[in-house]
Amino acid sequence: MALTYKKAGVDISKIKQSQREIGKLIASTHNLQKKAKMKHGFGHYAGIVEIPGGKLLATHTDGVGTKVVIANMMKKYDSIGIDCIAMNVNDIICIGATPISFVDYIAANKNDQKIFKQIVKGLVTGAKKSTMPIVGGETAIMPDVIEGKGFAFDLAGMVVGLLDKKDMILGNKIKTGDVIIGVNSSGIHSNGYSLARKALLTKYSVKDKVKGVGIIGDALLKPTEIYTNPVLEIIQKCEIKGLAHITGGSFTKLLRLKKIGFEIDSLPKIPPIMGLIEEQGVKSEEMYKTFNMGVGFCVMASKDQAEQIKLIFKKHKISSQEIGQIISKKGVFVNSIKIT
Repeated sequence: MALTYKKAGVDISKIKQSQREIGKLIASTHNLQKKAKMKHGFGHYAGIVEIPGGKLLATHTDGVGTKVVIANMMKKYDSIGIDCIAMNVNDIICIGATPISFVDYIAANKNDQKIFKQIVKGLVTGAKKSTMPIVGGETAIMPDVIEGKGFAFDLAGMVVGLLDKKDMILGNKIKTGDVIIGVNSSGIHSNGYSLARKALLTKYSVKDKVKGVGIIGDALLKPTEIYTNPVLEIIQKCEIKGLAHITGGSFTKLLRLKKIGFEIDSLPKIPPIMGLIEEQGVKSEEMYKTFNMGVGFCVMASKDQAEQIKLIFKKHKISSQEIGQIISKKGVFVNSIKIT
């Protein structure tokens, strides 16, 4: 029987139902603050309010999911903080905002100064790559909530971004004929780990070495790529229609930008670790709805902007390529198969 994200314990459709209900509830708070006028709320990559002076303030919060389980298995904690920064800044730049500050939240079952120091080293590395200060955080020791033999923890954070009204990008200007530029991922990044563990760890150990993949645990822990600096440069120098961080739900995320058609037909070679997951009985369609499949970020623009966009990514030593185009038929299509 084929492995799916749902069978691994994560039902995306039910999660989206929960998110819709949450969205209805929090909408009742949108007009409570007279000094911060609501501009865009729940459902995109960041919430946006207009503050005195005409500037827009964007906020977003995210964590690293069950990638923390792999960090514990490998007893390696110095890169998981990079993932936490990446998951936040890569989202907030999708609406055109510059990340200006960050706070983290570490919850653990016990106080382990050495491990905390390693986690924070990763946060600092990610913050420096994002050109963004970490301004505070919280460490909570909760043995009754965070369970596990030995050390166990969770890691999340919140980013604040700043932008001008003219720089706000929500995807509403995307139109048929625009191209989709896919920006290469560094690996699995920080989503789909419940399915990845279910697929891989019934056959392999995290310490096993597989040809073409290397040590499985190292491949799974490879830090999420941070796209902040090239994307912010692209926003300033090119005419961008839409930006998407490819995370949970993979390419289905594109529909949050605009209810239009996204045809993807020229993806790069998938990272070996994802090929290994697929070999364990995960169907191709499920892979493209769960994992980034080698593309961690997408830029939507008119065809005449494509070369400059790719050159800017190249300058920042990140590979990118045209992976598809916008079509009139609604949905997301990968290699002619509709995935949502």
